[in-house]
Amino acid sequence: QVQPVESGGGLVQAGGSLRLSCAASGRTFSSFGMGWFRQAPGKEREFVAAITWNGVVTRYADSVKGRYTASADNAKSTAYLQMNSLKPEDTAVYYCAPAASAREFFSGTYSYTNWGLGTQVTVSS
Repeated sequence: QVQPVESGGGLVQAGGSLRLSCAASGRTFSSFGMGWFRQAPGKEREFVAAITWNGVVTRYADSVKGRYTASADNAKSTAYLQMNSLKPEDTAVYYCAPAASAREFFSGTYSYTNWGLGTQVTVSS
């Protein structure tokens, strides 16, 4: 598996915004869609959002609904996560991963194991 590459993280004040990018390789681009996950210090990695490559279907964790928006650009093989109204509890390393199937996409449980370095998002209060 070729790792997707996350970017766009940074330090932002509470209430601010960031836009993350996930550049997919050919094989990850052929997946059902792309999911976004995050892992805060001392916590397990959790599902955040997902989008199909055609951009038609999205899913969000309850904690980010109304604040985060996932999108995808087929031409660039890139997925995005627009994060608005950020809160200190959003602080985490954010990762993207391909959903190998519709089942994975809708369950939020992915079989992907070749996680990349992610991108750090830090929200100050």
